[in-house]
Amino acid sequence: MANCKPQKKVLLLCGDFMEDYEAMVPFQALQAYGIAVDAVCPGKKAGDCCRTVIQDSGAYHGYQTFTEKLGHNFSLNANFDEVDFSKYDGLLLPGGRAPEYLAINESVLDCVRKFSDSGKPIGSICHGHLILAAAGSVKGRKCTALHALGPVLIDAGAHWIEPKTRMDCVADGNIITGVIYRAHPEYIRLFVKALGGKVTGSDKRILFLCGDFMEDDEAGDICPTAVHDFEGDQTYSEKPGHNFTLTASYEGLDASSYDALIIPGGRVPEYLALDETVIALVKEFMQSRKPVASIGHGQQILAAAGVLKGRKCTAYPTVKLNVVLGGATWLEPDPIDRCYTDENLVTGAAWPGHLELNNVPVSYFK
Repeated sequence: MANCKPQKKVLLLCGDFMEDYEAMVPFQALQAYGIAVDAVCPGKKAGDCCRTVIQDSGAYHGYQTFTEKLGHNFSLNANFDEVDFSKYDGLLLPGGRAPEYLAINESVLDCVRKFSDSGKPIGSICHGHLILAAAGSVKGRKCTALHALGPVLIDAGAHWIEPKTRMDCVADGNIITGVIYRAHPEYIRLFVKALGGKVTGSDKRILFLCGDFMEDDEAGDICPTAVHDFEGDQTYSEKPGHNFTLTASYEGLDASSYDALIIPGGRVPEYLALDETVIALVKEFMQSRKPVASIGHGQQILAAAGVLKGRKCTAYPTVKLNVVLGGATWLEPDPIDRCYTDENLVTGAAWPGHLELNNVPVSYFK
C-alpha cells in the first residue's frame, strides 16, 4: 500500500522488445498503489501492443551473457504523440532491447529532458539507462546498472556505482537507477518515495505458492515459469518465461507466520492440486480467514481443497467446471481483467487482472 495524495500520474515509456518484468511489474504495482500509469510508445496508439522479451541469466546454461525469449503482448493505454508531459509527475524507463533504438529517437530524448529539467522523478532500470545517457541526464549523477552498461554511463559523465548484487538501486536527486528487475522492491519503493508517497505494509508476510516440484524445492532453487498469451488462436499460447528464484523452503513451513496466501496460475495447479500438503496449507489459510488471492488456473487448487463451497468465485473460463463442481457460485470474468472479492477470498481470471487482484481487502491487514 502507498500513500500518494493527491493522486500522482506516471508515464511509462515503452517499445517493442522491452523487458517483460521491467515493464509489467511497475505498471501494475504502481496502479495497485493508487498511482495512474500511462503506457506509451512512439509510433503506436492506445490499444496497440508492444512485444516484450524475457531476459534471464545465461549462467543457468553456462553462457557468458543473458538469454532472451519472447514474452507477453503488452497493451498501451495512451498515445505518445498526444502526451502533455507537464501533466505527469514521473517517468519510468524499462530495459530490454527497446532502449537501444529509443535512445536515438529525438522525440523520446526530448521527453526525457523535459522530465529531467523539471526535476520530476525518473526511474530507469537495466538498459533503460541508455536513454538517460543519450539525453544527457546522468552527467554528474550517481548511477548503478548491469555491469555491461558501466562504460557508456561513465562516458556520459555519470558517477558509476559498482553494483554488489543485481538487486541494487541508487537514488541521486530525481534519478533512480536499478540493476535489473530483481531490484524491483527497492526500485519501486524509491520511486514512490520520490513522488512524495510511502509504501507501507512491509511488516506483513505473504506466502507465494509456486511450482515446480514444490516439495523438493528450497530457498535459492529455481522454478521455471510460462508466458500465456492470446495471439489469434482458439486458446492461449505458451512460451517459456523467467526462471523464478524461490526465497523460502517449503519443508517445515509455518503457515501461521504468514498474513496472506497467493496462488498463481499456469499449469502448476494441475499437479499441486494433487499434493496433500498443499491442500492442507490452503485449508489452513481459508479457515483462519486470512486473505487468499488466486488467479487463472490457481482455482483448481481451491476446488481440490474443498474451500469453494458456498463461495462466489471467478477463474480462467476453462476452469469453470472445477469451480462449479467445487460448490462455488460461478462469476463470469467479463472483461477478462475482472476480479471478485468474497470475504477473504479474491479471485481473478488471467494476468491482465493483476491490478485488481492486488487489491486484497486491506481490512484483513489491520
